[in-house]
Amino acid sequence: MKILALCTGNPERLPGKSDKTGIFKHAVNGAVIIDADSLVGDAICNRKHHGGVDQAVYVEGSLTLDWWSRELGGPYVPGTFGENMVISNLDNLDVAVGDRFLTGDLVLEVTSCRMPCATFAARMADPKFVKRYTGAARPGIYCRVIRGRRGRARNADGIHVFFGRQDYDARANGELRPKASGGRSGAISRGPNSLQA
Repeated sequence: MKILALCTGNPERLPGKSDKTGIFKHAVNGAVIIDADSLVGDAICNRKHHGGVDQAVYVEGSLTLDWWSRELGGPYVPGTFGENMVISNLDNLDVAVGDRFLTGDLVLEVTSCRMPCATFAARMADPKFVKRYTGAARPGIYCRVIRGRRGRARNADGIHVFFGRQDYDARANGELRPKASGGRSGAISRGPNSLQA
């Protein structure tokens, strides 16, 4: 697995809206610094519902985005859903709260799933997209930074996935190797938009 894209955005207005949003993200070249509560330079306009320690990084798996490409009938451009990071060979269905992603000295821990909102529907130019996204039961992944605050990440960096804290702790002690995608199926079985705890 590796980082396929790191995405940031600037404040922009949605058509017909007066407030600005940071949902329009684009892949960046070079290293990105990841703080305790966001990617440095990434616009987060509504701090009440976005960003912060438990939503520092929004991750999408490439296998999930491949599914969305087929569903939407065209190629998926990284950043379209407002994600900060795309990880190769990762299916969001295999991820649960407590799982960890390790790249270099940076460790991210899954905290919750993405809850779609009206801004997301407007971004997708589909007033029914919240319902469609929820019904697909393939939510995006919010993470907090638990090690490596002010860490750097760049496209093509290798990334390891640890399914659950016990797996990560055992690996940190030299007992386990990181698992490939597919370590757990049906990880959102407790509801269409809640990652399994």
